[in-house]
Amino acid sequence: MSDANENTLNYKAVSDEEYGSQSIKTLNPWEHIRTRPGMYIGRIGNGEHHDDGIYILLKEVIDNSVDEFVMGQGRRIEISISPEGLAKVRDYGRGIPLDKLRECVSEINTGGKFITGKDGIKRPFSSSIGLNGVGLKAVNFLSQEFTATSWRGGKAARVRYREGLFVDEENFSTPEPNGTEICFLPSREIFPSFRYDPKFLRRRMQHYSWLNSGLSIICNGERYYSRRGLLDLLEAKVESDPIYEIIHYKSERMEFAFCHTESFNENYYSFVNTQYTSDGGTHLAAFKEAIGKAISELSSKDMEYDDIRGGITGAIAIKIQDPVFESQTKNKLGNTDIKTGIINEVKQAIIAYLYKNPETKSQIFDKIEKNRSVRRQIQAVRKGAKELAQKSMLKIAKLRDCKYHLNEAESRRKEEEKRKCEESMLFLTEGNSAAGSVVTARDPETQSVFSLRGKPLNCYGRRKETVYQNEELYGIMQALGIENSLDNLRYGKVIIATDADVDGFHIRMLLMTYFLTFFQPLVEMERLYILDTPLFRVRDKRVTHYCYNEEERDQAVQELAKDCEVTRFKGLGEISPAEFGQFIGEDIRLQQVVIDQKRQVDSMLKFFMDDNTPERRAFIMQNLI
Repeated sequence: MSDANENTLNYKAVSDEEYGSQSIKTLNPWEHIRTRPGMYIGRIGNGEHHDDGIYILLKEVIDNSVDEFVMGQGRRIEISISPEGLAKVRDYGRGIPLDKLRECVSEINTGGKFITGKDGIKRPFSSSIGLNGVGLKAVNFLSQEFTATSWRGGKAARVRYREGLFVDEENFSTPEPNGTEICFLPSREIFPSFRYDPKFLRRRMQHYSWLNSGLSIICNGERYYSRRGLLDLLEAKVESDPIYEIIHYKSERMEFAFCHTESFNENYYSFVNTQYTSDGGTHLAAFKEAIGKAISELSSKDMEYDDIRGGITGAIAIKIQDPVFESQTKNKLGNTDIKTGIINEVKQAIIAYLYKNPETKSQIFDKIEKNRSVRRQIQAVRKGAKELAQKSMLKIAKLRDCKYHLNEAESRRKEEEKRKCEESMLFLTEGNSAAGSVVTARDPETQSVFSLRGKPLNCYGRRKETVYQNEELYGIMQALGIENSLDNLRYGKVIIATDADVDGFHIRMLLMTYFLTFFQPLVEMERLYILDTPLFRVRDKRVTHYCYNEEERDQAVQELAKDCEVTRFKGLGEISPAEFGQFIGEDIRLQQVVIDQKRQVDSMLKFFMDDNTPERRAFIMQNLI
């Protein structure tokens, strides 16, 4: 081997003796779940994101209780969560068989979600959420304290665990009604710092009630109940008055509802076996296609699907026997064999409804014509602004792109590459100085940077043509790849990275207004974030602390005593690239931009971003202290 090759290969050879039988380890289920919790519950987190691990643990427990309701057993679920994070879930179903309680909460691939048919073949519950026999065991193994109690026919059994290890069990007689109660406190070893956010809890409970009409859920004293299912969901979610009465259909295996509003955005909510699939999947794609096909079939002229679906808010829930999800967290459905059946059923249901309701049919066609007119206007603006578009393409030289992109995930063959596509992110930075630090410190495989030039235009009250006529806004849209459709979104996260000062906050508001005005579905897809960066650096000759607020700063000063140096970062550009890397790496802190009430978006933007200076001034003066 040449010297050049020897210098290139910088690895240490491992001898046969070092790699022997003692190197091979077999982890038991408890060890595997504790060692690799992300495989079972996704992200760990601290409760600031709705998909953080503590919510997945809670969901796994509630899902079992919901399955009892789906099977016709128990119409009430009681949930309580203490300030310390101790969660209790009590249902009134059949109760876990007493002699199998310990196995059901501690032995992987053990559960009652399979039934035996007359032919002797075991099949899963017709519409169960959890079928893998893993969820409840993961909750147990990842909990500091875990207690399961089952009541059946006047008798009860209870088992207790600590950090996933068995403590004791007991059997006793009781007049309590049948059912199961799971009580758990997430382990501080796995979740060092966590807090259940009431906002996320309310949203999850509301989804459960909408998807299970007739089920009563009591969570921390608040009752969640729906009588009309997805019809109630749409009435709560639709951002403005619908143009016509909501179209609602329900069969044994499927329920859907949709309507058009004056908006031009599409908004959808999809569910499988009562599980909210935030990333959609086969069922949602089939639903959208069926709407287009049904309305096209009733028209005498060719129609663009984008014109048909512009302004739609819709929801679909299906029940299938063998759901195939992308992961244990079940955010996206992958079953391909169900698509044709969904398309046919939805299409026929819509056609039948519109034949019976010709007025609604006319209102839909009027809306489609308006969508077509707007689309043509935008096309004219695009054509007329061709020179600006070409300039903007050059300006995307401000875009420091990454290697992997979200819209390429399906075409990637390797799982590692798919993961990197999902993790891709775009930082929208304030000026070249901030961009410089991010560009130098970023991971070029998954992190891109777009540098803003000053403050972007206030988009509130403006038409979509504004995006094509404004160089910077057009550049952002092109960088994201959403000029024609959000389906082409190039990044998994869009991150606003501005200074923590008045100008930085203003730019942050202007960018959020831009997305909420023209690309609200991107926000509803929970792709928009705000980057948290430290405000202070506290250090002495030995230790450096980065502090995100004054409380952390004071604590660091107290720890390092008198000889420490305190630096207040005025902007991102003041943080050196060497320092900045750790703030956008594995420990990146992000605030997700979430819409709680869609109906309040326009009034909120009007108050903060419209020309209402006297009212805003009065509000600021009243709340200044």
